[in-house]
Amino acid sequence: MSEPADISAMTFETALAELEQIVARLESGQAPLEDSIRMYERGAALKAHCETRLEAARLRVEKIVMGAGGAPATEPAEFG
Repeated sequence: MSEPADISAMTFETALAELEQIVARLESGQAPLEDSIRMYERGAALKAHCETRLEAARLRVEKIVMGAGGAPATEPAEFG
């Protein structure tokens, strides 16, 4: 079995895809208990990584928002 990829080096999309695979495997109920625990732990780390990447993206978007006169300005971005 190959070593799992380093989560900190993953893009958001790669981490999310792996997290979705883990969720599907856990929901299937086919994995042995020890494997399920390892998958759950990796899934928790992937979720945290995705949240960190999303927050970084949100902060970048806030810096890009244009002001009323067309000049760049910073204001909070509204998500969800």
